Amino acid sequence: MNLAAVSFDWNQVRAFLATVECGTLSAAARALKVAQPTVGRQIAALEKTLGVALFERAGREWVLTPAGRAVETHVRAMGSAAAQLALVAAGRVEGIGGRVSISASDAMAAYVLPEILGELADLAPEIEISVVVTNQLSDLLRREADIAIRHVRPSEAGLVARKINHGGASLYASAAFIRRHGRPQLPEDLRDLPFVGLTAPERMAQVLARFGLPVTEASIRLHSENTVAGWEMVRRGLGIGLMSDQIAQKTPDVERIVPDFRVNNVELWLVCHRELQTSQRIRLVWDHLATALSGEAARG
Repeated sequence: MNLAAVSFDWNQVRAFLATVECGTLSAAARALKVAQPTVGRQIAALEKTLGVALFERAGREWVLTPAGRAVETHVRAMGSAAAQLALVAAGRVEGIGGRVSISASDAMAAYVLPEILGELADLAPEIEISVVVTNQLSDLLRREADIAIRHVRPSEAGLVARKINHGGASLYASAAFIRRHGRPQLPEDLRDLPFVGLTAPERMAQVLARFGLPVTEASIRLHSENTVAGWEMVRRGLGIGLMSDQIAQKTPDVERIVPDFRVNNVELWLVCHRELQTSQRIRLVWDHLATALSGEAARG
């Protein structure tokens, strides 16, 4: 390998990749947490070193030139190799002091994790926990998080996963809602009652219809992609909500309705990159989460 021929630095490569993925310099700068002119200078330096123009401007967007597209494949391979190197290095770090990032949904982060992380803080105060709150699947291969709590089994190669006990979900309403509308006992009692959607009305209506519930889009007048916001609407009596029993049992002022209805087998998975399993602190956090979440799911 002719290392003398490699005259650009990694920051230039990162700037190139971020601009390809984000489409604009400003978005790439936000992703890299640097100033926009810094990204521009790094790309210009890479173009000068390689002797080719990598981008052309199309309004605010930066579009790859043919030379840029040819370079992209190789640069992405470099990015993957760098991410793998970081994973290996993180997995070999000795001691338990340091940061561990956990990716979780908004509802999990708000209602379930605080108690668990409080216990972890007492157990290992030298560990710093960063909670990445997202309802999307974090890319663990790119180190968007060290550990993820998911409701689906991972399919990516290189990840290890542990399935937590099955949970369930039921229909809930607040005490105030029940006083105003009565307590629905059967699915047909739900007809024309207001619901709170935890996604867009058309999608929420399809989900409920698959479970045999007579709920239409017209009944879902309030909805939010943010589960915590939607659940708060349910708690305040604005409509009926479908929620995991695990979270509902932690929420005051809500009661289960239609007792014979329950969605079973709501899965919970703990996921991590296999390289990180050799890190003492990540293994400690993993084991604590696995034990605590298994107990939570069993109680739910």
